[in-house]
Amino acid sequence: MKNNTLFGWNIDKTKTKIEMVLKHLIKRGNITSWEAITKYKATRLSGIIYNLRVHFQIETVTERDTEDGRNSYAIYNFVGKKKVWR
Repeated sequence: MKNNTLFGWNIDKTKTKIEMVLKHLIKRGNITSWEAITKYKATRLSGIIYNLRVHFQIETVTERDTEDGRNSYAIYNFVGKKKVWR
């Protein structure tokens, strides 16, 4: 059994919603609020993305999509691990 480690994170055995969203971002490249709600029961995706940016040091790009011309929703795209400048 191979351990799936990326950037030092083990994403094989996810336990929390934050880890599940991180795994989704790494595997698929992006996530929407609807995907987070239906797949992981994560209703506060913006808060999870914030925690990933601050505590896990990942970099994401947020884009807004207006599918029906009225409502817009965010699509969070995974860029990679933040570079630490010293």
